[in-house]
Amino acid sequence: MAVTTGQIISVLETLAPVEIQADWDNSGLQAGSRQQPVEKILLTLDVTAEVLQYAADNGYGLVVAHHPFLFHKLSRVDLETPAGRILELALANKISIYAMHTNLDMVQGGVSDVLAQLLGLEDVEVLDPQKGHYFKLAVFVPLTHLDQVRQALGDAGAGWIGNYSHCTFAAPGTGTFLPREGANPWMGEPGKLEQVEEARLETLVPSYRLEAVLAAMRSAHPYEEIAYDLFPLAMDASFGLGRLGVLPQTMNLGALAQKVARVLHCAQLRICGDVDKPVRRVALCGGSGGRYVDLARRRGADVLITGDIDHHQALDAQQTGLALIDPGHYASEYPVLYKAEAHLRSNLPGEIVITRYPGSTNPMRWQSCTFCEGEGD
Repeated sequence: MAVTTGQIISVLETLAPVEIQADWDNSGLQAGSRQQPVEKILLTLDVTAEVLQYAADNGYGLVVAHHPFLFHKLSRVDLETPAGRILELALANKISIYAMHTNLDMVQGGVSDVLAQLLGLEDVEVLDPQKGHYFKLAVFVPLTHLDQVRQALGDAGAGWIGNYSHCTFAAPGTGTFLPREGANPWMGEPGKLEQVEEARLETLVPSYRLEAVLAAMRSAHPYEEIAYDLFPLAMDASFGLGRLGVLPQTMNLGALAQKVARVLHCAQLRICGDVDKPVRRVALCGGSGGRYVDLARRRGADVLITGDIDHHQALDAQQTGLALIDPGHYASEYPVLYKAEAHLRSNLPGEIVITRYPGSTNPMRWQSCTFCEGEGD
């Protein structure tokens, strides 16, 4: 049975819901059709003409990227531009393109969490939590089906608090109902008042999971008509950009830099600070997180690990005593492709081919240079 682009997108969005992307972002389906059958999926950080040509030459029907190649609305499609060439290749070869950008940055288990895991950080929390949109769901369930409904709600994404899932509260009580003519009650009979031992089951539901959670509740609940309440809440989300954690033991900055280079396969990286400085509390942000220099310092970090740190951000860090390690944008994000690959393999049929682009889309290269004495400043 063929799997469609739309079905694959549904699987990807259980990992990184598109609804939590930043307002300025353009994650989601960028080209192609949700009805297109797919036999091979190609994962990449960036969408380039070279990536699309590789996909076309090797029969890939879907390219899943971290960075969207379309950030802004197109006013024209010029085939002489990079975006135009990519669209030409995609449409001519029936290749769909899907991007998971800031939603994959923010979500639990996303870009920065993968980096934190590689470094062995403990007590990990969100560095910059986003404002969340949540509901408290309260549903009345007969005791005979309490465990079944509780499990269904949690499996659908309700009850996440920090690193804990399936969080609920239940209070017992007695429910009454009188089935009218035409009703088909789970218990009792029309015209007779019934009493049943119930529990008021409460849980937390993020707005982007609400539809799925309510569908799971209806499927697991035995009643023909279900009594439930939804209360909007104002609270910080359990997702956001960057992570903050602690190393299992203190090490010096130089040793941590070596570890970063090793786990990210970096030939070189940049550091700011004394290599002998002891560090343990670590802030990090996969990709470009130099703007978090001040927040990392205020939250008590000894070191910030991120890419694309500019001169002035490094000066600010140096003046305030915050150490920096910059492995580069590409290296700090690439490991999330392994997470996306594993997620797809766990949730799609085994005959679907899933691979990472074998080349590099990193536009930056390190160049060793030598200068004659007195040449240059």
